[in-house]
Amino acid sequence: MLGLHKDFSITGCSETEKESMTGSDGEEAWHADFNQKTGVVTLPDFADPMSFPGYYEESVAKQEVCKQNLFWLAIVLNMYDISLCVFTDPPETFIYPRNDVQLAVENTLICHVTGFFPPPVSVSWAKNNVIVTEDVSLSQYRPRSDGSFHVFSSLKITPEDGDVYSCTVNHRALQGQPQTRIWSVPEAAAVLPSLGPALFCGVGLTLGLLGVATGLFFLIKATTTDTPDMAKNIKHLMQWTQSKTVSPGF
Repeated sequence: MLGLHKDFSITGCSETEKESMTGSDGEEAWHADFNQKTGVVTLPDFADPMSFPGYYEESVAKQEVCKQNLFWLAIVLNMYDISLCVFTDPPETFIYPRNDVQLAVENTLICHVTGFFPPPVSVSWAKNNVIVTEDVSLSQYRPRSDGSFHVFSSLKITPEDGDVYSCTVNHRALQGQPQTRIWSVPEAAAVLPSLGPALFCGVGLTLGLLGVATGLFFLIKATTTDTPDMAKNIKHLMQWTQSKTVSPGF
């Protein structure tokens, strides 16, 4: 039995933003980049290659229609003194790193804003209470099955010990009280990733050798008064062991 898929297409506009996107089952497949004046295929690498001929030109035309609709809607509302009541839903915000955190190693912080309606939302970043505007990106608004939207903002970082980052989200449903989430560099990141295993291996090897040497010493000491020949043999064995070269691959 063939599975059913739900395709979608979104065209949105405001005084400051515009968006055109198409996809399937809640996942984006293509969107228009109006700044670069081109379409962007966002399918994952493992998906079958697809092309979207004419989609960008169609998106430009739909934006003009969207702006005209907004223009006439504003005129009608003002003419009849109508207040447009729009249902709003506030966002939930989560902040997390893309990869395991290591000091002085480049990473990406992701701020996931979800469950809001309608778009847009504003997202801003700060590092140690200083606003950051470089290396910041914002994804397209993506629909959810319940009719709300979600969006991803990312910030490229090179974490250092003591750094604190924050993601602040504003939306009309928050009624002037922005939502801020804070992320700080974890203490565990201060340990170099390769230091722990090497350190414990080195300590274990050293303690093992000390244990062997101590055991031989006490054995030699205990047997010296009884069987000098046995003690002499053990001394020769210890000297032979110490003269062996340890392989580099140990």
